This record gives sequence, structure tokens and C-alpha cells, in this order.
Amino acid sequence: MRLVFIGPPGVGKGTYATAISRRYGIPHISTGDMLREEIKRGSELGARVKEYVERGELVPDDIIVELVKRRLNEEDCRRGFILDGFPRTLRQAEELDKMTKLDLVLNFVAPDDVIIDRLSGRRICRKCGAIYHVKYMPPKIPGRCDRCGGELYQREDDKPEVVRRRLELYRRQFKPIIEYYRRKGILVDVDASEQAEIVVPRIIEVLKSRGLVKD
Repeated sequence: MRLVFIGPPGVGKGTYATAISRRYGIPHISTGDMLREEIKRGSELGARVKEYVERGELVPDDIIVELVKRRLNEEDCRRGFILDGFPRTLRQAEELDKMTKLDLVLNFVAPDDVIIDRLSGRRICRKCGAIYHVKYMPPKIPGRCDRCGGELYQREDDKPEVVRRRLELYRRQFKPIIEYYRRKGILVDVDASEQAEIVVPRIIEVLKSRGLVKD
């Protein structure tokens, strides 16, 4: 079962990918995690990645493609995988086609106001990194972490006006990719406007309908 999960920031891709990965025993491959791991390892490729990250530039396609290609050749990907954060460009999508034959691309969609509500309500502990939400998962004491008592703060990226810009950028960037996979007949839109406990069963139903899983 070879899957790609795409969708705007805050739509819940990582949460859904983790749930499906655990249920069916296939790896959840996040390109963001891979880049961080490569930097941590101190490899030659990691050093190149670090240079781009420190300059605030996008890591070039050839580096991302090389990392993904290497990861998909590992033993645990033989039964399938979930790609999260790749492809991000049309060229990456075309390169992925050369590596493997995808079964399905799930495109998670939700109204902008739902995503803005999710992200703008997020709060993070400065000390331990625990994540809260002022509406859906509030701390016992407002502004304080339940675990360590640290101060909770809102990331700059999560402010409503910044989220709106991120969503607009996402739409421009991903429109060609969505159209590419729709033309190939392997893209399915999934309504992700509700909580994960409702969205995950929807994903399972899509996988069943395509004959990719039985339960």
C-alpha cells in the first residue's frame, strides 16, 4: 500500500498518517523528519541540508529526491509506506513516479476558517515543548503547562494573518501537483474538517473502497 498524504498546514496530515501507519504496519515517512535526522547524523548530505536551512532557503529538489529514494529502498518499505511532505513540486512528483508506483494520493481538505481556528488556538510550552489548544485541549491553568509549569506561547507561524498567507502559498504551490494526480486517477479528496477520530475512519473507508485493505 503505497500512499501519499497531501493537504494544507494544520489539516492534520501527520496525525492521520501516524494512525494509519500504526494500524497497518507501514512506515510513515515525513520528509521534514528525514531532513532533521540527516542534519543530526552529520552526514555529507546533512551538511548540505543544514546550509540551506540556516540560510532560510528551500532544500533543492535533487537533495530531497535522493533522501526519499534512499528511504524507499529500505526493507520496511517493501509492504508499503505513507509519504507526508513529499512531493512538494511537480518535478518531485515526476521523480517519485520513476521510483515507485503509487496506489493512492489522499488530498485532505478543510475550510480555511477551520484550519485558522486549529492553528491559531495552538499553544506550546517553552520548557518541554508540550502542545495544547485553547479550545480543544486547554491546560488546567491558562497559560501554564500541565507537565512542567512552563509558560505557553503562540508560534509566530500560528497567528491568524500568518496562517492565511501560508494557506494561500500552499494553494499556489500544490495546485499543479493536485491536478497531476487527479489526471492520473489516483487522487481522492478527504473531508478533514472534523476531529481525527472522525477523519481516520473516513480514510479507512477510502482504502477499503480501493481494495487496499480489508479491515
